[in-house]
Amino acid sequence: MKAILILIFFSIMVNSQMMTSLYFKNNSYELNQESKAKLDSLSQLKSNLTFRIFGNCDLSGNAELNKKLSENRANNVNEYLKTKIGNNIKLKSAVGLGVEKQINDNSTEKLRSKNRRVDIFIEKYFAQGEKISRKMLPSFLSTKVAQMKVKDTFSLPDVNFIGGRHVWLSSGNSNLMRLWKILKENPSLEVELQGHICCDYDNFDGEDSDLGTFNLSWTRANAIKEYLLKQGIESTRIKVNGLGHLNPVIYPEITEADRVKNRRVELVLLKK
Repeated sequence: MKAILILIFFSIMVNSQMMTSLYFKNNSYELNQESKAKLDSLSQLKSNLTFRIFGNCDLSGNAELNKKLSENRANNVNEYLKTKIGNNIKLKSAVGLGVEKQINDNSTEKLRSKNRRVDIFIEKYFAQGEKISRKMLPSFLSTKVAQMKVKDTFSLPDVNFIGGRHVWLSSGNSNLMRLWKILKENPSLEVELQGHICCDYDNFDGEDSDLGTFNLSWTRANAIKEYLLKQGIESTRIKVNGLGHLNPVIYPEITEADRVKNRRVELVLLKK
């Protein structure tokens, strides 16, 4: 596979970001298996990135204890990532914010649990005038299972989405049926669906206009998961991840065809 071709014409940098969050039990800074899996996935990103890590708490306990707990959460995530990331990812900071960034009113345990978190801000810089043209990945639909390798990433050809929505274009229907058939006939396969967006380089992720949430890359991947579940594939075989705009096939998107190519879901083989 050819390497990404990058032509840099200017040195001015345009900041692009996304964010992901990890959640913790009350009064704990230990990472659970779900959080470790998410960090493992982040560590495999191939772009040149900077991670900034912020620990948070709910309102339980006093200010001093909450500050220390949030610092422990941020530091624990930082130390875990140090053992996983490559040279392309830089850990810029790990800060405990205590209770400064409450995202709800803590009126129920479910709401409090959303404040017991670590937010990871992921930053990528595109040069002004930078151009990216990436060769399409091998198709999951046309690769023999015997030739697939765990951790390989595959494309889902023609499975692209309407702008700002998690609804795929009708041209993808037949290939999604083929995806279902492969998974049905190979029940040992486990996969991760990775969603992508186009165009929005100022936010963490795109806005899903159907749901009003800023996690469009995730909702696109999850839409395919929901489709597969309705066809009888077990949910334990399918993970979902949203990568925002971090891995464009084409940048910048000049035409609608460019934008459509970036509105996609790719597939990582987790288990054979």
